[in-house]
Amino acid sequence: MTERIHLRAGGVSLVLDSSDGRLPAVLHWGADLGDVSAEGLASLAAATAPVVVPSSPDAPVRVSLVPEASTGYLGRPGLTGSRAGRDWSPRWAVVGVERSGDLVTYRAEDAACGLRLVVEVELTPQGLVRTRASVTNEGADDFEVGELLVMLPVPRRAREVLDLAGGWGSERHPQRTPWVIGQHRREGRAGRTGFDAPTVLHVGVPGFGFGSGEVWGVHVAWSGNHVHTAERTASGVQVVGGGELLLPGEGRLAPGQTYAGPWVYGSWGEGLDAVARRFHAWLRARPGHPGVERPVTLNVWEAVYFDHSLDRLKHLADLAAQVGIERFVLDDGWFGSRRDDTRGLGDWVVSPEVWPDGLAPLVDHVRGLGMQFGLWVEPEMVNLDSDVARAHPEWVMQPGYGRLPVEARHQQVLNLTIPEAYAHVRDQLLAVLRGNDIAYLKWDHNRDLVDAGGPDGSPAVHAQTLAAYRLMDELRAAFPGLEIESCSSGGGRIDLEVLQRTERVWVSDVMDPHERQRMLRWTGQLLPPELLGSHIASAQSPTTGRAHDLTFRASTAVFGHLGVEWDLAAASPDELAELGAWIGWWKEHRAALLGGDLVRVDVPEGDAWVHGVVTPERAIFSVGSGSSGPVSHLGDVVLPGLDPEVEYDVRPVIPASPPFLFGMPEWFAGVRLSGRVLTTVGLRCPVMPPDQVLLVEAVRCG
Repeated sequence: MTERIHLRAGGVSLVLDSSDGRLPAVLHWGADLGDVSAEGLASLAAATAPVVVPSSPDAPVRVSLVPEASTGYLGRPGLTGSRAGRDWSPRWAVVGVERSGDLVTYRAEDAACGLRLVVEVELTPQGLVRTRASVTNEGADDFEVGELLVMLPVPRRAREVLDLAGGWGSERHPQRTPWVIGQHRREGRAGRTGFDAPTVLHVGVPGFGFGSGEVWGVHVAWSGNHVHTAERTASGVQVVGGGELLLPGEGRLAPGQTYAGPWVYGSWGEGLDAVARRFHAWLRARPGHPGVERPVTLNVWEAVYFDHSLDRLKHLADLAAQVGIERFVLDDGWFGSRRDDTRGLGDWVVSPEVWPDGLAPLVDHVRGLGMQFGLWVEPEMVNLDSDVARAHPEWVMQPGYGRLPVEARHQQVLNLTIPEAYAHVRDQLLAVLRGNDIAYLKWDHNRDLVDAGGPDGSPAVHAQTLAAYRLMDELRAAFPGLEIESCSSGGGRIDLEVLQRTERVWVSDVMDPHERQRMLRWTGQLLPPELLGSHIASAQSPTTGRAHDLTFRASTAVFGHLGVEWDLAAASPDELAELGAWIGWWKEHRAALLGGDLVRVDVPEGDAWVHGVVTPERAIFSVGSGSSGPVSHLGDVVLPGLDPEVEYDVRPVIPASPPFLFGMPEWFAGVRLSGRVLTTVGLRCPVMPPDQVLLVEAVRCG
């Protein structure tokens, strides 16, 4: 067996060591080491080998990708569990190593414990580490897996932790703390990825920012309960990683059964932008990844809510086509008895009361205007006031004891682990898709999975998550061109596993552009802009009460998959004309806006934003002021990511009404500067009142 393997890709090296038949340890994860010989790898192992320290085991404590208590490691073990109190501390021996390109598979066993372990490690061409572990019970009786984590070591110079938190309508707040001894452990127990998910847990050198400082980030690709953790021990070991959070009984393995943990992704880079761009590049390289020609979308929820009048909806479609919208989405209220949010959920049949002739009159009208048609669904949920719940109350997820979980948004969870319940939802949705020309599903998931028990009352979040994946996969297999948006009361289900079967996420239910500036900036740490649903809303936000001009709303929304969530029938002719101008500009530039590299600037003012996208030919930047004071004096703002040896024509972008600014810099008339000057010196910004954005375009000369 090969004892030491050096994987290189995308400017990254990952060196794995399974010498002496032990589980693989990581000797180095970070900057590319170049071409290293076998002798050089042996020397690296010697140079980085752990040492015996006083009052510790007599053999050096070695930490593998699945840390083992049996080695003397006193941090959290990778595998916790037992066979009724036995076989709880395996000592793994590697029995096989297989390499296929940059994917390495390690097979290990502990015959005494009756367990087998498989660890897969891949370094993608973009320099992204993917790793996961699975455990098989080879004993004669059940083995209960408590937790199976994959952990990646990082050097001691990493001393700060950065991850994200939040709540409904307030997603993706960054939080930075010193990395002290102990565990920084983030658990998601919502049965979905969660508004408060870390998204990417970063550790880095003190003061790391968007463009500088070594950073290591990990993401657990799983849409159910999960764990992200960064642990630092008193002996100097530092590891980051995670896995699934299993509820009692979910990890019980009968003889011969296997539990496979989720993929854990690791990204290293100089600065947060470099970490983010590895995720983006990997996603963009997938077969079937959405291209840059994303259709401008209108969602009619905030225009009509549950009031589905065919004439009103057709009028909205006419106005949408007039301003250049390319996809029309009918939201909640089209099915069963769903006239409000207390009933009808789970009955996925077109309501004859509201749609006596079916959806065809609206679909045909929308399609006749040259737009795609989309539909809102929430397949995993149910109202108790529904035909399906009345006929099958046993299909509601519950913990047993004759009690239902606490209601949330007047709804419960439909147990898709029951084959008949799964078939009910699948077949009703397939019938709707077969009967109508539907290009897009807005797939919602509006409540947490509390007391989510299976048919026998035992926890079933794990099985429910897999069933949701399977349902998406079946619908997409039946309709290969179907696009799905991952919506979960907004940004409650955003992770790389659900993104294997969806083309878009709904960043938040709150479309207030002041909040969206932060949400787009930090959701972009994992996902590129073409996957971020980003809509221009009405002047006054129905969720925050703030009012903003159209320039600020549009300038914010254009850095994502553009859409509109606004009652266009209530807009004035001037507003419609201005909206059309913004949509036209976005269409003209969407190849850059959705295909460029993300760049963000660390700004001393806490409530200001500088970010953009850069392609070889064009860069578009946003310079924005928040609401921390009456005006912002940002001074000279640098524009990173440009080619230093190339000259650019630079000017402001004003598709319609200009932003409200004080003082017009001379460069507004147009200026030619090198990328080196723009990156090093920058541009003098005008004085900006709160909640204003200035867009700047730099076009490569020649």
